Amino acid sequence: MRALRGATTIDIDSAEHMEERTIALLAEMFDRNDIDHGDLISIVFTATSDINSAFPAAAARKFGLGDVPLLCAQELDIVDGTPLCLRVLIHLNTERGRDELHHIYLEGARGLRDDLPE
Repeated sequence: MRALRGATTIDIDSAEHMEERTIALLAEMFDRNDIDHGDLISIVFTATSDINSAFPAAAARKFGLGDVPLLCAQELDIVDGTPLCLRVLIHLNTERGRDELHHIYLEGARGLRDDLPE
């Protein structure tokens, strides 16, 4: 079992825009890591306190993950933290090592983990 991280930001707090960015993030994570739906264990989403238009898990269900355990939580409200930020933690079964996984950071979240290789 491994865990895969990702994050993105939204420009405005609207359900449609949050859904679009959440699906784009998940699609990139799945594509870059060749994730098979059957390998998924669970997915945890967090959102900063300035996002309250919709649950990221609702977007994940539209992406086809309705049978995967999904959880949403509020991110810590840290001074100078990245605003309008969605984060995701995917737990999956894989034989790949940690160094073979590609954590994905999009939009305004690109600088959150500049220590990770592309």
